[in-house]
Amino acid sequence: MSAADATPIVFVHGTRFSAAQWSPQLAALREEFPVTAVDLPGHGARSGQPWSLKAATEIIAAAVESLDRGPALVVGHSLGGYAALEFARHRPRELRGLVLAGASAATSGAWALPYRGLAGLVPRVSAQRLTRWNDRFLRRLYPPEVVGATIRSGYAFHTLPAAWGDVLGRFDASAMRHVAAPVLILNGEKDIVFRAGEREFARAHPDARIELIPRARHLANFDAPDVFTDAVRRFARQLPARS
Repeated sequence: MSAADATPIVFVHGTRFSAAQWSPQLAALREEFPVTAVDLPGHGARSGQPWSLKAATEIIAAAVESLDRGPALVVGHSLGGYAALEFARHRPRELRGLVLAGASAATSGAWALPYRGLAGLVPRVSAQRLTRWNDRFLRRLYPPEVVGATIRSGYAFHTLPAAWGDVLGRFDASAMRHVAAPVLILNGEKDIVFRAGEREFARAHPDARIELIPRARHLANFDAPDVFTDAVRRFARQLPARS
């Protein structure tokens, strides 16, 4: 594959994080692919922007356009995965491929109950305390080169209730029928909750496959950054060239 043919890649972060979540992947992939990562509304540099899935779709579309290479591979984690599904539905011509990471569970029914509870609990705890808990959690589990940028960028706890309130009840495997591009469902082996519907999601799409990252949990790109990156790289190389 020549540089001119390389698939552009847009990364979309998960709940409370920012574009900095993807620092390990951006560093590893930028020599081969045009890559960028977005801040969703209410997160990172867009902390003051109200959350909406419509705004998230527009942000992803602007990132694809900024790479100026035609349709892109969009990699979405957790909340970012559901935002990527919304983008796929409304901007099908701008999508060359989709990676759903930790985002192959229906957001309705019994599965949603603990997340509705969490969305209601977060506003009752100070942002300072939540920040301390998250910093301690990340530093305990991961080396600075993996999570340092994420910690420095801070967290969007104030947006969590609106974001998950928008997503809950909205997505299930039928959302895959609106994706007009190949799909890689990339989950941590131990991410039991967010990979709960992976088989149903895969069956709902004619060109989807599942890949598991051994021993990884929900934050698979932190648990096994090299393995996660390699899976994205291999998928990007296999996508059809720009038409």
